[in-house]
Amino acid sequence: MEPGVLLQRVGAGDELAWEAFVRQHQGRIFGLAYHYLGHAEDARELAQEAFVQIYRNRHSLPDDSGLVPWMLCITRNLCMDLFRRRKARPPTWDIPVEELGHLAAPDGDPEQQLHDQSRKELVHRALRELTDLNREMILLKDIQGLTLDEIAGLLGIPLGTAKSRSNRARLELAEKLLARGACP
Repeated sequence: MEPGVLLQRVGAGDELAWEAFVRQHQGRIFGLAYHYLGHAEDARELAQEAFVQIYRNRHSLPDDSGLVPWMLCITRNLCMDLFRRRKARPPTWDIPVEELGHLAAPDGDPEQQLHDQSRKELVHRALRELTDLNREMILLKDIQGLTLDEIAGLLGIPLGTAKSRSNRARLELAEKLLARGACP
């Protein structure tokens, strides 16, 4: 279905269109929440909360070009709120992601999968070592694919500041990866 038509139908309260809308965007919302929170169950709950807020505001959805940044802003704000609540009351779980294992059945070349998985783990560990500000820039720009203009609007900072933060974040990530012995 055409994105503009889908948004109109969602705004009009069409339940099937809302279901298609959620399916279309749930991976991106969950992914951002997971990168911020680092825990799948919290990310699932937060993604549900984000869609509840989006649904409540369905009558005033932005156009297609502004939709993704708007949804990511909602998700980010919910993550920040959760961080504030956690400072007051820490979570009861403390299991590193690496210990959870993988539930998906492997397919393809096992050696390549092992290589790809170890590179992903290396990058994830390096991301966790970044400062919060730099990790957020990497998540928004490189993982979620937002433009620097969209990031500047989302964070409420000037474009030049977003550019310099992005460069610093990439440099810090590169330093962490090189320190871990990753090939450039």
